[in-house]
Amino acid sequence: MLILALVATVASLVWMGFFMLGSLPLLVLKHDTPLDARFIRGLFNVYYTAILVTSTVGAVAYAFNGRPLFAFAAALVAAVGAAGRFGVVRHMDMLRAGMSAEDSAGIRRFRRVHIGGMLVNVALLLLCCLGLTQLRL
Repeated sequence: MLILALVATVASLVWMGFFMLGSLPLLVLKHDTPLDARFIRGLFNVYYTAILVTSTVGAVAYAFNGRPLFAFAAALVAAVGAAGRFGVVRHMDMLRAGMSAEDSAGIRRFRRVHIGGMLVNVALLLLCCLGLTQLRL
């Protein structure tokens, strides 16, 4: 079961790294077409769902292995995934519904949500890496 916990942890870190590297180039998009916004929203949705699932598996596996601190940390990462999935993605959907190429304020708001989601991911990735270097398995 400890192997499952470690695999889930690595999978979560891989998703975080993939998202960080994959979403950064998307900042060059103008966010002014429905296709741009739909693609970015889809990427966020996949990312949040992936860390929600992998971190939940990790939290359960760590709990079964008697590692409560690791289980709690993985549960926090899963909570970020759930909050992102049901908060950020829904907010993007709301903004996207009324956005057009002429709506510069809407485009700016969508871009801010995009950047904010990326910053949360970077902070989460850094905290996970720092935590893994400080905690002993």
